[in-house]
Amino acid sequence: MDRLTAVRVFVEVADRGSLTQTAEHLEMSVAMVSRYLAAIEDWFGARLLHRTTRKISLTDAGLAALPSCRQLLDLAQEAQHIAAERMREPAGVLRVTTASSFAEAQLTSALLDFQAQYEQVEIVLSVGDKAADLVSERVDLAVRITNNLDPAVIARPLARCRSVLCASPSYLARFATPRTAEDLSQHRCIGHAFGIGKQYSFTRNGEMVQVPVNWRFHTNETAVLRRAVLSGAGIGMLPTYYVGDDLRSGRLLPLLPDHEPEEMGIYAIYLSRQHQALALRLLVDFLAARFAGETAPWDLG
Repeated sequence: MDRLTAVRVFVEVADRGSLTQTAEHLEMSVAMVSRYLAAIEDWFGARLLHRTTRKISLTDAGLAALPSCRQLLDLAQEAQHIAAERMREPAGVLRVTTASSFAEAQLTSALLDFQAQYEQVEIVLSVGDKAADLVSERVDLAVRITNNLDPAVIARPLARCRSVLCASPSYLARFATPRTAEDLSQHRCIGHAFGIGKQYSFTRNGEMVQVPVNWRFHTNETAVLRRAVLSGAGIGMLPTYYVGDDLRSGRLLPLLPDHEPEEMGIYAIYLSRQHQALALRLLVDFLAARFAGETAPWDLG
């Protein structure tokens, strides 16, 4: 017998307290209702209902099983809804926001590839390092790099964000390469204005290491920080999603390889799973697949 139907029969009987009313509601015979109840009790290996000529009530096992059965029916309904939506062509406007450096290096090309598959979807991408208010700014999806998630939103992990301490060959030719973390206090360092204060934090051999540094230049924009480091102005800490090509080409050189900067999460953030637009659901799935893996694609090779 169909187990999902048996679960539905059990929930209806529990709610209505009557085999006859359940049979009328589900448009089946009372005998069939009884058969489904017998089947689900057999599957659970326990009596779920007390049945007398006057009333029906739940046993302790039935009380314990009822919430899970309700959840199963909700999940089945949601799965049917998703399947029906996927038969339609996604369309409409999606408003997306992210940090400008991630938009430039990774997200813009991903969004354009998504749009090539779903040509009826219009995308409005806004960029900035300040976290947008999804409600007041009418944002459908925020792609954020953070270790501090708001519990009021839904956050789906997309990838890990690694950073690298680096400098240009021209800077290292002038000031030498730091061999220890303590050497950094003698170097020119470039900091992010919304960053880590007057110190760098690393993990080395499983232990946290904090090193005081003297900033020679501050900026609130990752692109400006990268440009300053490339120009030979000093040492900077930059996300690998943004400087991967610079590292592979030798325009920037990694420093202190045994010192790991703190990793952060990259998340797709939205307000609710309920009644989610098809285009948004497909975009989140697309980004999760594109950036999937224990190692982010920009850190491979």
